[in-house]
Amino acid sequence: MKLTKFFVFLVALAVFAACQKQPTQLNPGGFTGTNKDISDSSHKTEGEHKATEEHLTEVERPQKIQDMTASRGNQDKAAPILKFIEPTQGATVGSSTVKVKLELGGELMGYKPMKDPQTGMGNHIHIILDNQPYEAYYNLDQEFELKNVADGEHTLRVFPSRPWHESYKNAGAFQMVKFTVKNGGADTTKPATTNSNQKMSNANTSAAPEGKEMKESMAGAVDMSKPLLTYSRPKGDYKGADAEAIMIDFWLMNAKLVGDGGEYRVRYSVDGGESKFIDKWQLIWLTGWADGKHDVKLELVDKSGNLVDNGGYNLTTREIIVAR
Repeated sequence: MKLTKFFVFLVALAVFAACQKQPTQLNPGGFTGTNKDISDSSHKTEGEHKATEEHLTEVERPQKIQDMTASRGNQDKAAPILKFIEPTQGATVGSSTVKVKLELGGELMGYKPMKDPQTGMGNHIHIILDNQPYEAYYNLDQEFELKNVADGEHTLRVFPSRPWHESYKNAGAFQMVKFTVKNGGADTTKPATTNSNQKMSNANTSAAPEGKEMKESMAGAVDMSKPLLTYSRPKGDYKGADAEAIMIDFWLMNAKLVGDGGEYRVRYSVDGGESKFIDKWQLIWLTGWADGKHDVKLELVDKSGNLVDNGGYNLTTREIIVAR
């Protein structure tokens, strides 16, 4: 009996030793890492992906835009001038619906705001209430309405644009007025809206509607005599070919950039990344965008890189969405 027990013990000891010497089995597909390796690579935050995937590069004007420019005759040599009919400078409006009426003059050379019903594109006016994203005004024969505008002082900025949203930068193109809404009856729990009820000639029907809700932004501190940067593009959604190269464009008032013989620079950054400078007043095109949401920041700074303040408007950040 003792011998039998001892024999069983020896067999069990041999089996245990053999198990200890078995090689590690490979995971399917030959992956020898741990589960942590998998989770680390597949669950990076959006910010981490941006940091490794996005390398923005300044490029020439896209061929599509060059072709559009060539098809427009002399329009791009035009010098359109805008004038406010209403609201007028310093006006008091007794309604939360503010009507906008503009007069267009200057050397137009065929330039006229209108929308092509087939392409949904055309010359238009950029209208900016306070420091919100612009809205597109296509038919100057109809009034443009700003709705649910809160009581208080507001700033309204306008300038003419090409179909691809590039602004005209000639003298007189940009206009700005301050007005006050008093006892307008706005619903202060909701933001201002624009052109929600406009006829199709003024409403933008692209994939990124222009008439969406806007956050409240008061503007009483803006000084019309001081340098002012007006953010224009980029804005909204960029899909397909439109996402290959994205334009940065802006309007400057009372300021000249260093490359044009002045004292200021425009600083931009994307997603909090490296800051770069624009030293001549002209648009730029950037390629290399990763799909997803991006924050684009524009600032007006002096030669030393210090922000030039004017009511908070000289630092503006917009969120855009890139989806190829």
